[in-house]
Amino acid sequence: MTLRTLIYGARQIVTVTHNNGEKMLCGKDMHNIGIIKSDTVGLSLMIENENIIAIGTDDDIARTFEGIEVDEKIDASGCCILPGFVDAHTHPIWAGDRVHEYAKKLAGATYMEIMREGGGIGFTVEQTRLATDKDLLVSLVARLKRMLCAGTTYVECKTGYGLEWPDELRLLKLLEQARSHIPIGISITYCGAHAVPKNKTAEEMTDDIVNNQIKALKKLIDNKELNVSDIDVFCEKGVYDTEQSRRILLAGKQIGLEANFHGDELNYTGSAEMGAEIGARAISHLECISDEGIHAMAKAKTIGVILPHTGYLLRIELPPVRKMIDAGVPIALGTDANPNAFSSAMSISMNLACVLCHMTLEEALAAATINSAAALGISDKYGSIEVGKKADLIICRCPSWEHIIYQFGDHTHLIRHVIKHGTIVYTKTG
Repeated sequence: MTLRTLIYGARQIVTVTHNNGEKMLCGKDMHNIGIIKSDTVGLSLMIENENIIAIGTDDDIARTFEGIEVDEKIDASGCCILPGFVDAHTHPIWAGDRVHEYAKKLAGATYMEIMREGGGIGFTVEQTRLATDKDLLVSLVARLKRMLCAGTTYVECKTGYGLEWPDELRLLKLLEQARSHIPIGISITYCGAHAVPKNKTAEEMTDDIVNNQIKALKKLIDNKELNVSDIDVFCEKGVYDTEQSRRILLAGKQIGLEANFHGDELNYTGSAEMGAEIGARAISHLECISDEGIHAMAKAKTIGVILPHTGYLLRIELPPVRKMIDAGVPIALGTDANPNAFSSAMSISMNLACVLCHMTLEEALAAATINSAAALGISDKYGSIEVGKKADLIICRCPSWEHIIYQFGDHTHLIRHVIKHGTIVYTKTG
């Protein structure tokens, strides 16, 4: 059965790419995004069976599809159409909160000081272990729903609040279950090396992950019980060092997972150089990246996933994003949604990226769409508005697309519809 949806009357369609088959944008191309706009005629987009099949003026699309039945028509008069946002880095499954730690951070406590006191990731691991499967799934789906309503149509979801294999497996299964509870794209990342449990050393945990956890995960993937795409490790001083991280990431790559990990966040560790060397698809944070690391990532086209909300919250220096873009490192964007950095709106991350990381509006949008899709290995189908790609779209009522970034925190007012695979999954009421 063929299902067709026509979106018509738009004032702008932000394609992001220029229909040249780009899988990511680097350097100056991040600023020179594709935009179709008209002040005199409406713009249309035709969808057939989840995919975009035509883009043009209202008249052109009407002529092309004259006499062809359309199942649904969406009036986008006065609106801008953007690709659905892709959130390239989140930790969305956990129990409890860390509001008590927020006050400590405001008083000057550092992230690692709080961890050493038994807070941070360790505290959330304990709270998560105490929660029921039902409670974890309900809270996970609620968070994903908030992301969807804020325009995110595809999201990377990490584990990491289990650490020990039975608990990590539980979180992986719950993330898998969430796919059937909410119409948002989910890319699952196994992050068993998020921290070191109290009863083990980093070396012992590395051995356990490499020799036991990853082997168990492979069996589940081979049996199609789990669909896991990436492997992550917190490569950081006092957590997993560079060589331990390398072992974990390479073991993951051996079973078909892509390396997509935390690096050079609180201290320089050489994560960027190591990640580029082993062919990591993406490295997140990078606040303390070296010039050599920037060069290595640019040469390898390893994507840098920037998380400005985290640096803003922790009051630490932000990554040298301008230098990275100018060097040719492809930059993606994420919310880092987790109990430490509580955020779910990519529009806020884009605003912070512009203000704190000195990105242009265009660069921020490219980072939040096509490049974030590339960081998850899905930019052949998502992240831009092109004929043949999946119809993941946001319809915003605003004079120009820039308002979704400019109007800080006002996305709930601007977003009229969120569309996933050609179907409306959110409509603003009132």
